Amino acid sequence: MSNQTRVTQFILRGFSDTQELKFVVVFFFLFDYLFCLLGNFSIIIAVIRESRLHSPMYFFLKNLSFLDMCYTSVTIPKALMTSLLGSGVISYLECVAQLYTLFTFGSTEFFLLTAMAYDRCLAIYRPLLYASMMSHKLCSELVIMAWVAGALYSAFHTANTFSLPFCGPNVVEHFFCDIPPVMRLSCTDFHTNEEVGFAVSSCIGMSSFALTIVSYACIISTIAQISSVDGRWKAFSTCSSHLTTVILFYGAASFAYLRSASQYSPTQGRLTSFFYTIVTPTLNPVIYCLRNKDMKDALRKLYCCSKH
Repeated sequence: MSNQTRVTQFILRGFSDTQELKFVVVFFFLFDYLFCLLGNFSIIIAVIRESRLHSPMYFFLKNLSFLDMCYTSVTIPKALMTSLLGSGVISYLECVAQLYTLFTFGSTEFFLLTAMAYDRCLAIYRPLLYASMMSHKLCSELVIMAWVAGALYSAFHTANTFSLPFCGPNVVEHFFCDIPPVMRLSCTDFHTNEEVGFAVSSCIGMSSFALTIVSYACIISTIAQISSVDGRWKAFSTCSSHLTTVILFYGAASFAYLRSASQYSPTQGRLTSFFYTIVTPTLNPVIYCLRNKDMKDALRKLYCCSKH
């Protein structure tokens, strides 16, 4: 080890190894990224401007949209520059910063989705007490707790990953600095760090997922007691958008990180990362707009006013 040189920079592989597909993939990613920014920014502005949307559910949705914008902006601009310029050089410190910010935004969104499940549970399970229990102060505290928990969780994984020595090779088989491909570049055995990270991720992830499951168990049991079909459908429609987002985000994140780095496949890693860094943040505005009449009316009013 004393004769080996410590890595000072990494080289990101990019979206695709196939030259013929590179510009097609770049165009697709750019289009998705711009659509993601436009959709989530529109939701934020609509919630701020429309007084009817000043409720806990839309307060959380506004924060979710902000997280989605930040989440995609950590990786996609750098990946686009890598593919267009043909140089994926990223310094060691930039790689550390990218991984930390990515996991901060991603895990904060993970915890925020749990808070949103609790909000939907109170709205359906305790409708008469909902307004008094889910106050603006409590909503703000839940969002702050999600950010703090996300920052601490990200700090652990960043320290756990970059405490490993890196002395070559330095080519990251990905379009951003992610834990599995970075760990594989370590010049020592990384399995202890991998097992510790897996154990912490499993405990925190399963705890958060369990709280979401409990919330939806209360929701489903309450909806089942509603006599009319229209009443059941109306109650379920208030949480169907959140449930769709939870399934998409939890599913992709679990597939990406709840497996060993020794089983990591660069191709599968890129496809999975594409799903939870681009597809899910882009679909969130579509999901919430298609399933929510108030949001559609607010966006229609926003763009009609902008046009005039």
